Amino acid sequence: MLANIENNLIQSSTTWLKSYYFIRFAVSAAWVILAFTVAKVVPPLAAVMLVAYPAWDALANFIDGQRTGGLNRNKTQLLNFVISIITTVAVAIALGKSMNAVLAVFGVWAVLSGVFQLATAVRRWKSGAQWAMVLSGAQSALAGIFFVKMAGSLTMIDITNVAPYAAFGAFYFLVSAVWLTVSGARRKSAQAAS
Repeated sequence: MLANIENNLIQSSTTWLKSYYFIRFAVSAAWVILAFTVAKVVPPLAAVMLVAYPAWDALANFIDGQRTGGLNRNKTQLLNFVISIITTVAVAIALGKSMNAVLAVFGVWAVLSGVFQLATAVRRWKSGAQWAMVLSGAQSALAGIFFVKMAGSLTMIDITNVAPYAAFGAFYFLVSAVWLTVSGARRKSAQAAS
């Protein structure tokens, strides 16, 4: 009986995560495409997109946390939500200073949100496909360190310096969504065969 309840909870969680990861992939992929095409030559659009990126992350973490038991139960997502809101404001302020300042803010955020994403993935391990989220969180933290270092250099910085970071995030969300889809199809096939 308890095994069936736990199995149903995992399946419900897996269904939500699959949809959530596909949505995160689609939004990130669209952001990357816009960053490398239109936004790199339209600075006002780039500015809006740079502010919108952590705001979207905050919203996504909020919704995901609420859908999976509430933010009080999901402390890592609560922390990710809070740090993403703070980052949204910090990016808006940094835009008034320089792109180097913006990249530094993104760097600190990438480190913190990466650690929280990694911790969330470890907590969700039974849901499946979390190895990709662990890799994503670790890579985010490493990218953040690189961003902070680059922000202190004389390199010319624009939105295309952030876009590869978003592209890797999109890739990991897609891998997780596809992995959950394939795992679910195999599970259904095995159940039908038995």
